[in-house]
Amino acid sequence: MAVLELNKDNFDETIQNNDIVILDFWAPWCGPCKQFAPTYEAMSEKIDGVTFAKINTEDEQELGGQFQIRSIPTLMIFREQIAIFSQPGAMAESDLEAVLNKAKELDMEMVRKEISEKETKS
Repeated sequence: MAVLELNKDNFDETIQNNDIVILDFWAPWCGPCKQFAPTYEAMSEKIDGVTFAKINTEDEQELGGQFQIRSIPTLMIFREQIAIFSQPGAMAESDLEAVLNKAKELDMEMVRKEISEKETKS
């Protein structure tokens, strides 16, 4: 599957219409981002059931700010419209695959329950 380019116009639709979305926040001037891009692209072809997307933080500063992106690349995973993972830095292919497999296995009912409990305590 091709990697989607997200912006403020198609971001919400992408998150809402896909079960698992992994985001790569990057910038054209970022050396580590350029080095990580082929790995990310290869994984998008290898892993089924995950939507791979990129957000250019230079063009989409609003989205970068919304998610408090302070370092790039930063990877973020949404499952069922809930952010379940966020980590700055590039990942090796094996590590990325492991994180995505864990995201697929996650019990989302438990995640929603934990979120609800935290909101109740606040």
